[in-house]
Amino acid sequence: MIATKGKITEHFFESKELKETIQLLIYLPESFSPLYKYSLLIAQDGRDYFQLGRIGRVADELMKDGEIENLIIIGIPYKDVQDRRKKYHPDGEQNAAYIRFLAKELVPFLDEQFPSYQMGMGRALIGDSLGATVSLMAALQFPHTFGKVILQSPYVNDEIIEAVVDFTQPHLLSLYHIIGKEETEVKTTSNIMEDFLTPNRELNIVIESKAFPYFYDEFEGNHTWTYWQPDIKRALRRMFSI
Repeated sequence: MIATKGKITEHFFESKELKETIQLLIYLPESFSPLYKYSLLIAQDGRDYFQLGRIGRVADELMKDGEIENLIIIGIPYKDVQDRRKKYHPDGEQNAAYIRFLAKELVPFLDEQFPSYQMGMGRALIGDSLGATVSLMAALQFPHTFGKVILQSPYVNDEIIEAVVDFTQPHLLSLYHIIGKEETEVKTTSNIMEDFLTPNRELNIVIESKAFPYFYDEFEGNHTWTYWQPDIKRALRRMFSI
């Protein structure tokens, strides 16, 4: 695990929705105190965000400099590629149960354990690729529970576009969305090459037409942590600025 000044602890959660034990990596900032209130950031691909994204270290720096509000980060690691697809992909057999786990099991547990704001705008979801996809779909289904979503190169298909088109409360969700200009041939977990850039541009048009509070950017790069990691600082600044 990447060293941070904050503390990262491991917790195991028994999920009734998923009928399995879910591992959680919970980051508390160095200055954590039960006397303060905290926003919650729930990361799909949780181990990747701590190890490859160095999100704990970035949060340490931004909080120390007074650039972002008090933040607790909860990482949810995936067990393997197949497990990730089952939970994150819109067609995955555990996708609906995973979204219910996030909203109906994990959030009540976190609100009970930590001094959180206990409202939608005090909770954010973040993910890359399929992790971004399930984050967006969870927020669209539970906008009063999750008020912010950070999307790093999401997988987008017609179902995702239609879900955004059909969403009637865009004022409840604040979205941060990036995609790489070189993401035209991305190898997916199904071992097929897919164009991520074109559908993300379509998603951008739909989101802008719905008047969400929204940030969108296309970076010069491909579908890798080489580009997602440096973007985390800007994402946290935009979504959690004081």
